[in-house]
Amino acid sequence: MAIVFRWLVRIASGLVLLTLAAVLLVYFLASQSLPEYDQTVEVQGLTAPVEIVRDTANVPHILGTTDPDVYFGLGYAHAQDRLWQMTVLRRTAQGRLSEVFGARTVHIDKLLRRLDLYGLAHRSVTVQDDYTKAALRAYASGVNARLAEINESALGRGAPEMFLFNAPVSPWQPGDSLAVIKLMALQLSGHLEDEVLRARTSLMLNDAERLADILPDVPGSGIAALPEYAALFPGVPRYAAGTPKPDTPLSPFPKRGLAGASNAWSAAPSRSAIGGTLLANDPHLGFTAPGIWYLARLQLAKGGVIGASIPGVPAIMTGRSDRLGWGLTSSYLDDQDIHIEQLNPDNPEEYLTPDGFKQFRSRPSIIEIKDEAPITLTLRWTENGPVLPGSDFDLGAITPPGHVTSLSWTALSAQDTSMSASMALMNADTVRQAIDTAELFIAPSQNLSLVDTDTIGMKLIGAMPRRDLRNQSRGRIPTPGWLNENRWQGRLPYGDNPEFVAPAGGILGNTNNKVINRPFPRHVSYEWGDTQRIHRWERLMQSREVHTRDSFIEAQLDTVSFTARSLLPLIGADLWFTGASAPEGTPERQRQIALNLLAEWNGEMNEHLPEPLIYAAWLRALQIRLISDELGPIAAEFKHVEPLFIERVYRNIDGAAVWCDVRQSAPTETCSNMARLALDDALIWITEKYGGALQSLRWGDAHQATHDHPVLGSVPVLRFFVNIRQSTSGGDNTLLRGRTSGEGPDPFQNVHGAGYRGVYDFADPDSSVFITATGQSGHFLSRYYDDQALLWRRGEYIPMSLDLDLARAAAVGVTNLIPR
Repeated sequence: MAIVFRWLVRIASGLVLLTLAAVLLVYFLASQSLPEYDQTVEVQGLTAPVEIVRDTANVPHILGTTDPDVYFGLGYAHAQDRLWQMTVLRRTAQGRLSEVFGARTVHIDKLLRRLDLYGLAHRSVTVQDDYTKAALRAYASGVNARLAEINESALGRGAPEMFLFNAPVSPWQPGDSLAVIKLMALQLSGHLEDEVLRARTSLMLNDAERLADILPDVPGSGIAALPEYAALFPGVPRYAAGTPKPDTPLSPFPKRGLAGASNAWSAAPSRSAIGGTLLANDPHLGFTAPGIWYLARLQLAKGGVIGASIPGVPAIMTGRSDRLGWGLTSSYLDDQDIHIEQLNPDNPEEYLTPDGFKQFRSRPSIIEIKDEAPITLTLRWTENGPVLPGSDFDLGAITPPGHVTSLSWTALSAQDTSMSASMALMNADTVRQAIDTAELFIAPSQNLSLVDTDTIGMKLIGAMPRRDLRNQSRGRIPTPGWLNENRWQGRLPYGDNPEFVAPAGGILGNTNNKVINRPFPRHVSYEWGDTQRIHRWERLMQSREVHTRDSFIEAQLDTVSFTARSLLPLIGADLWFTGASAPEGTPERQRQIALNLLAEWNGEMNEHLPEPLIYAAWLRALQIRLISDELGPIAAEFKHVEPLFIERVYRNIDGAAVWCDVRQSAPTETCSNMARLALDDALIWITEKYGGALQSLRWGDAHQATHDHPVLGSVPVLRFFVNIRQSTSGGDNTLLRGRTSGEGPDPFQNVHGAGYRGVYDFADPDSSVFITATGQSGHFLSRYYDDQALLWRRGEYIPMSLDLDLARAAAVGVTNLIPR
């Protein structure tokens, strides 16, 4: 027995030592790719030395003799810190993820090949201005210089992920940067899915008037009645099941309700406490680790520029110079239309046009798949755009037999000069000059908020499609692509893009809300990203005569829900303080406790409070009860509470209270019944998941920000090192927006929000501040991988100064790039 015991001890000890050795080996290999920031490197492609000073937050301040050399430095810095992220973004745009990740990404590659974003991006290089072409070439050279250094010095393949997913990294090209911009346009576009859902919902509803309830128009002037989708295409079944969507974090296609969002507001000197303009901006995207934003300062010939860049793109997308500040918010311009194309019954390779049947423009495309045989796609284009299969976006559910669907989208342009517009913006001096240069911007459409030293402005940038006044659906549901009136007729003049400069009130802002009330076809959009946050923003802006940098920060971090304040009195009108006292432990008692908590709540979605969780669960359960019988399986597509829908029902606008009655039941249910039943549903769910002590609940336990690594985030053990999870305040409809997932076992996880926040004060520009949600590095062993995450969660910022002496004073490293 003693011998057996000794051998067991030896075996166990050996296993422990082997495990330790494996861990040390993995750490050693992974740490080889940690960049060295304090060094001198000889590189090819420079005309003169470049200095990269990394301040205490690891923000690179890039100094060079010429602008191309500065862009070279930015490319080098991006590749130092975010090489893996850049290569994945490029592979995504190329439709080549499956070469590395296997069959799980084939559906992504297929759709990206059909859209041909990568090919369109490379063809767009030739239409850029000379300054931009030089910048793109220099940036690509900077990235490639880092790749050469990695290969020559055996620097761990450049990123730890490269050991797990070994694939050659090809040199960076100028067109690759444009492809990343087009990929961002894809992530910010949601009108395609809105059109499909509107069509599917209209087919499902027995009463066509109820469509305006569940998919309500933003309050404003009305629109003319639209035809029913079934009338446009009689062959479509009243209900067809949607196609299950493969779910992978690598997908660039946003889920409904998770396309772009953002906040921006500005104050003129007349509304500023110390007489300088102010600008706040926080663009919202899906959370990942690392985040999409990378802070940088570029010392260009016209002066310093500092702000947030996107790895792969040689530009500061939102930021400031010493003369101008700019910020971006999603405009929700309707820049996508779905067309139903009729096939020739005698030749399925032809489709109907206004001039008769024409042949599809087509070509084969081979997708290589790791560990599997390659597949060959036939890519087809019509005059309206690429043909999309029925398996994507639930298009099959709305496509009649003998037809296919095609997509018109402003980003599908080979003449895309958006990069040149971004370059010109960094070199602009005034609001007017910036607006004029932004005419080159094509996609993604944004609201560009601007301030110079004495003026504020906002301009919608991006190509606005010119639609025929006779368009059958006004872009709201798919239309027959063979009719001239449904086809795009080019681009509206840039002067038609909404513009606001130097308003009399001295305040401008956008929370993705409706910005203009114009008739079709100059309407901009019928779908807007916000109907709620704007009300809270108006209150905060008008509650002060003058503003400061700190009051703008306070608004950026505000967590009071206008939606909660407006809807709770409606849905609980017949429930507050009613009924006799109930014994402890009964459902009635739980309901009374919940209602008492909500009655004394001010609507603040604070992570430490129980009321936000009770409110959110109640509203979610209520919407599910209201729509499930009318919409059946389609109800699952409505993952987020639509406040305007709830308001319409409980105010009985145009008879919307009919949603409260369950059609399949004999009695007639009232809206008060539905509210009570939904509250009970919510409390049962809360009790099962978080326990029955309502006063001890924490919103932050349910509303965790999920900055997950797209590739390694689900790997056991490793996920604890690469994912960044934090309890957060805010919610779907607060200025501190934390958009919930709306699905799965954790429907209130915070999955979409402000990955970047910046506040720029032109009374004292160097007092400006910014922050990202994670950190500068994409290397999970780096201390700069998540060092900004805790600051971001607490609502803190780091200095956004162009003072080079300040950057040098606490520099974590200085890299000198010398021409070889």
